[in-house]
Amino acid sequence: MYIKPPYGSGAFVASGSPEKRWAFLRKVYSILAIQMLLTVVVASTVVYVQPVNLFVSTPGGLVLYISSLILPIIVLCHLYFFYQSYPVNLFSLGAFIVTISFAVGMTCSFTKGKLFIILESVILTLFVFIILALYTFCAEKYARKIKWMDGREQFLMAAVIILVVFSLIQMYFPLGRHLLMICSGIASLIFCGYIIYDTDNLIWLYSKEEYVWAAVAPYVDIVNYFFSLLKLIRESLRGETN
Repeated sequence: MYIKPPYGSGAFVASGSPEKRWAFLRKVYSILAIQMLLTVVVASTVVYVQPVNLFVSTPGGLVLYISSLILPIIVLCHLYFFYQSYPVNLFSLGAFIVTISFAVGMTCSFTKGKLFIILESVILTLFVFIILALYTFCAEKYARKIKWMDGREQFLMAAVIILVVFSLIQMYFPLGRHLLMICSGIASLIFCGYIIYDTDNLIWLYSKEEYVWAAVAPYVDIVNYFFSLLKLIRESLRGETN
């Protein structure tokens, strides 16, 4: 989701020439590719390096998992205020990615039948993201905003809040596997909407100097989509084995 930076730095990318727009998008997606690669490396280390994987199941691993859910918010707040301060912004972005990656890796390590479920979730996540990004780029090629996404941010935010409330209820009062699968499927659709929304906003809400901050939203959307898809596939396969 888009969060307005504390200070601006010029005209939006959409007001520039096509060459400047694509130069900005290349920077954003180069950073995004590095983010995804680092996430795969860190998460794979947590899942498949035996000493690390064994530590995950200990009380210390639980503390690390909780920390990996809280620390990204703290690091993101730092990046929010220093997103144009080189190289502080890159260090903050790197710390943000590493903490998120630990959460991804530890979530995957708790998944039974790890390899098949994780690979299926990763492949589907990449496929969906590429298709949605290409769809959005077709509009951005001519600097045309996707009209049907106008005013949908409030709907998406409300849907996320409902999912968070449901997750909290599910923690203390389990509501069953089928309802969990339904909510995971709905969450996947919501984050598909966020992928389109945030990709569409890249040239409309950012200036050319804000490429580091602009790379955060699509990355968070991809990770959230992966989490919801992983939960959906895991629960559906758990029903087949029972």
